[in-house]
Amino acid sequence: MSSILITGANRGIGLEFVRQLASSKEGKWKYVFAACRNPEKAEELKQMAASYSSVKLVELDVTSDATIETAVNQVSSVVGDKGLNVVINNAGIFGSQESNSLDKLSRKGLLEVFDVNAAGALMVTQKFLPLLKQGAAASKVSGFSFYRGGIYNITTGVASIADNTSGRMYALRLSKVALNMITKSLSVDLKADNILAIGLVPGSVQTDMGGSNAKLTVKDCVSMLLKVMENAGEKESGEAVNYKGEIFPY
Repeated sequence: MSSILITGANRGIGLEFVRQLASSKEGKWKYVFAACRNPEKAEELKQMAASYSSVKLVELDVTSDATIETAVNQVSSVVGDKGLNVVINNAGIFGSQESNSLDKLSRKGLLEVFDVNAAGALMVTQKFLPLLKQGAAASKVSGFSFYRGGIYNITTGVASIADNTSGRMYALRLSKVALNMITKSLSVDLKADNILAIGLVPGSVQTDMGGSNAKLTVKDCVSMLLKVMENAGEKESGEAVNYKGEIFPY
């Protein structure tokens, strides 16, 4: 049985990941660590933790190294020498309208979004890396596998340079382009440890960021992403893959 950590788990895609992983009938997840800034205020997460013994709430702010390190210690105390198998870097923000507008953006606004979407994901990965390596080494699953070891970064189609025909969205685009490069570098650096690094493109989803008119429900999106994660292997490592399992151009 494997263990997984999801950041930004208090709402939207992150919350649905926790719900579907915890309720999985296959029983492949011993621990589902649901990380967010204020777990005490995350009522739905608290209800899941009460219903599923596998769900463990973790306080983690991706912009605070101190809370990341405390989270690492908390997870380590639970998993022991079995380590951690998967991190889903889901925490992310769109930024203000000003930070995404050429006329109104500011350095401060750009850096705030970058800190969460790119630097935050990388620092979480760095701090949890010893546990991830431990988990991959201890796993009975061979080769590259979702259940052995993986880092899954939630990216976006608007981060594609090749696919950019509309401009705008500067803060979001820049931060997620950086996240894509992080994903690629991780795939190279962690290949010898049999740890995957894959960017996931959810598409247009009915979340606070995507809006109510988006194409996909959160439930359907996460269900499809989990199938992609189960099927993806070494070939997809370092790539951005959409909810249909298609490699998305950088």
